[in-house]
Amino acid sequence: MATTALHEDLVRMADLLQPATIRAAATLRLVDHIEAGQVTAADLAARTDTHPDLLDMLLRHLVHLGLLRRDDAGRYEVTELGAPLRDSDPAGVRRHLSMDGLFGRTDLAMVNLLHTVRTGEPAHASLFGRGYWETVNEDPRFAQALSEESPRELGWDAELVRDGYDWSKAGSVMDIGGHNGTLLMELALHHPHLRGAVLDLKNVAELAGRRFEESGLADRCTAVVGSFFDPITPGFDVYLLSAILADWDDEKAVAILRRVAEAAGADGRILIADVNIPVHTDGTESAAMELYLRVVMPKPVRTVEEIKALGAAAGLTVSWEGPVTPVRTLLEFRNA
Repeated sequence: MATTALHEDLVRMADLLQPATIRAAATLRLVDHIEAGQVTAADLAARTDTHPDLLDMLLRHLVHLGLLRRDDAGRYEVTELGAPLRDSDPAGVRRHLSMDGLFGRTDLAMVNLLHTVRTGEPAHASLFGRGYWETVNEDPRFAQALSEESPRELGWDAELVRDGYDWSKAGSVMDIGGHNGTLLMELALHHPHLRGAVLDLKNVAELAGRRFEESGLADRCTAVVGSFFDPITPGFDVYLLSAILADWDDEKAVAILRRVAEAAGADGRILIADVNIPVHTDGTESAAMELYLRVVMPKPVRTVEEIKALGAAAGLTVSWEGPVTPVRTLLEFRNA
């Protein structure tokens, strides 16, 4: 009997249907639709463009999990447990779990954790055929998620970039992989002489461009759609890479730096402000976070010396060493 109970516990712990059901409900916004008056499987299927019979199976399993109730007439209502899946809930749980959201898409890679354990590579491309950032920046389904979920304030000690570097000696900066423009906007606001551009893939570059317009910075800040694996526009005084290299293995990181070096030429400077996420401990409590990070990024931890080595491999020399925090480094390079 005890052995049977252990078997059942293990199977329950390994169940994939429960999280998939809840994430499907979040993606389809079922709680909001039910509370808006679509209370039958047929109504909800029409609203969500799904198969009525299959959606009803999903809804009935949500009843089993306690997120919904169903009356004898087949009408559904939301329980207290399901209520946080409202889009308006301040905790943002629905957006976090949605498969069309930035975090939800990241979480899907966990299904192929075995790939990362075997190869050391992030798992996203092994499931979806291309990397995470390529997916969310080129697929139109993620344009809204990028607008809603991308950070609008500096994080991970990015203030170091704004305040720890002598920007008075630079007139222009290109933020390579600058995402939605938050860091460039901070630089432009705190250093009014600076002009700059964000270089990034389609969805997020277009978002950055809209934000520059809305904030009144479009006369000094522009957005360029492109990849840092392709030739980069020359002529900027500083080429900034903030929290970029951690997303790539050493070979690709060197390839990125070589492209930036081509653009910088003899006079340009390359400012690397990479993140370092030291979560490792000797116990078991951090293992979940360590596994999560490695499934989504190949190099969450790089020391200053390792970043210097990447620069040297790309033909660069260190021209200035800035302050270092527990999660951020600041190094300037020039072409050798």
